[in-house]
Amino acid sequence: MRKNLLLIALLFTGFLMQAQNVTSGVRAALNISNLDFDPDPTFSNTHRNGVAVGAFVDYAFSEKLSIMPELVFSAEGGKERELRANYIQLPITLRFHVGNLSIGVGPQANLKIWDYEDGYETFTFSGVGGLQYDVCEFFFIDARYSYGFTDILDDTSGDIEAKNSTIQLGIGLKI
Repeated sequence: MRKNLLLIALLFTGFLMQAQNVTSGVRAALNISNLDFDPDPTFSNTHRNGVAVGAFVDYAFSEKLSIMPELVFSAEGGKERELRANYIQLPITLRFHVGNLSIGVGPQANLKIWDYEDGYETFTFSGVGGLQYDVCEFFFIDARYSYGFTDILDDTSGDIEAKNSTIQLGIGLKI
C-alpha cells in the first residue's frame, strides 16, 4: 500500500512539474451554507452565513488549462450551534480559461475542526465547481458551489443523513 501511495505521489508531482506557469495567492469568501437532510428534519434548518479564507497555487499547463489545489478554512453547516460545521478543506479544481473567465470543477476533502464532537464524521468529501473573473492581473472575484458527497453525521445518528451545501462569493489576490 505504501509503495502504491508513493508511486501516485511521485506521478502527481511529476505531472505538476510539467506546469509552464505557477501562480499563488490568497482568497476570502462569504459562505451561504446549509445542511440537506434526508428525510426532511422536524426542526428548523436555517442557513448559516460564514466565511472562508485560504491560499492557493495555480499550475498552468497551457493558456487554457490549469489545476489549482487550495488549503481553506470554511465555516459551514446550519445556523444553530449544533448544526455548525467548520472545516479545513482541500479543494483541487481542474480549470478551463477563456479570456478573463475561468471555470473550475473538482473534488474537495473536508476535515472537521469545530467544537461540537458527538454525532459528526471527522472526514468528508464534496464536489466543487465555480467561476472566476480576473478583474486585473492581480485581483479576481469568484462564485463557487460545493455539495457534500458523504453524510456528515456518523453511523450512530440513525436513519438521518445530512450533507453540506455551500455557495461562496469571494475575492482573491494573486501574489
